[in-house]
Amino acid sequence: MGAEQNLATVKGIYEAFGTGDMDAILAPLADDVDWAAETNSTAAPWYAPRKGKGEVPSFFEALGALEVSKFDPVAFTTSENEVMVRIEFGFTVTATGKSGSMFEYHYWRFNDEGKVDMWRGTEDTAQTEELLKD
Repeated sequence: MGAEQNLATVKGIYEAFGTGDMDAILAPLADDVDWAAETNSTAAPWYAPRKGKGEVPSFFEALGALEVSKFDPVAFTTSENEVMVRIEFGFTVTATGKSGSMFEYHYWRFNDEGKVDMWRGTEDTAQTEELLKD
């Protein structure tokens, strides 16, 4: 597929996230996608690893604990089968009313068929843990 197509795919997934279009998020994923936040913490429900396309919606359901105020991909780096993205992310935890902002980094890997076969996300886990506390 190549770097330009992979970048377009990632941008399309982000657009689908913004509109809540789960079908459009799932369409470019490999059936056996490996999807996880890159952390040892278990404080946030979206931190649990997901295996397979069928488990990915639970990641986005877990994000429902947040009111997202900013999701702005600001930098992209690509190679033949990888895309790395830096994102400005702002949110409020619905249960606590606490707000925060941070940079997130998303790593996307593509298989030979042009499907996402791995996603990793990193964030400021210490800040997230603090904002989740009552």
